[in-house]
Amino acid sequence: MPAQSRPLSSFLSASPTARALARMELGFGRSTTIWCNRNDQVSVEEPTGHTFSFYLRGGEGTWRVDGARAHGWPGAVCVMPQGQSSVWRITRPFIFLHLYLPDAELRRSFAETFDRDARLLELAERTYVEPEQLALPFRALLAAIQGSDPARADAATVELVAAILSSDRFANQVRLPLSGGLSPRHFARLRDFIEANLDQTLRLRELSALVGLSEFHLQRSFRETSGLSPQRWIAQRRIERAKGLIRTGEPFAQVAAACGFSSQSHLSRAFREGTGTTPSVFRQAIS
Repeated sequence: MPAQSRPLSSFLSASPTARALARMELGFGRSTTIWCNRNDQVSVEEPTGHTFSFYLRGGEGTWRVDGARAHGWPGAVCVMPQGQSSVWRITRPFIFLHLYLPDAELRRSFAETFDRDARLLELAERTYVEPEQLALPFRALLAAIQGSDPARADAATVELVAAILSSDRFANQVRLPLSGGLSPRHFARLRDFIEANLDQTLRLRELSALVGLSEFHLQRSFRETSGLSPQRWIAQRRIERAKGLIRTGEPFAQVAAACGFSSQSHLSRAFREGTGTTPSVFRQAIS
């Protein structure tokens, strides 16, 4: 990936006619934006991160011109994997929704959902396909953005990513010989230990001893297998547990203690990084 690579959203932001109607940060580098555009040509060069697009209105005048030479329609879905260049010509106004995910986040979801090595995920490029099982979570995400509802946006994003990863049309579990990384047994042992001890301080030294690796090799092997560093994986799991406890009405101080945060303010800072909002706003959205 060249040093100048940037997310697909930045190519739209540079357009003189594309306009962001609404945007929501979802945490851990994820975000979603409702865009409108007209009378434009957009060239995307090896973007970082993955983009999932859902056409809300129009699209018949929006063409993929670099190979596919097809036009969109209301309800059409496009899957644009990281590093995939494309050229689009827009002759009529249209409105579309984008979900942006860093590669590490998509691979973490794959490893966690299927208990598979993250390197086995291959995201398929798709231009203008029927949404099928993606339509409902896309529309739920749209409603969440329009209603400024972070809890609903979180749930819709989880459902949408799971549907993408579960579909042979969009994601493949490639069969490749893997070298390095963690064995399935070691990865499962680490995951189980982390989950059982999220309320404790989890040190790299302790995790590496659990599977008989040096701290350096654990860092590298864990990232290869899961898509994330051990520290980032732990942060993800703590936020997921916190969301569950907040939904049950648990006091914030108890949520912080149960998830390994040193204080309620520590919980608030980490929760905003992981979800794009605060625990209190998240709770208000589900009450």
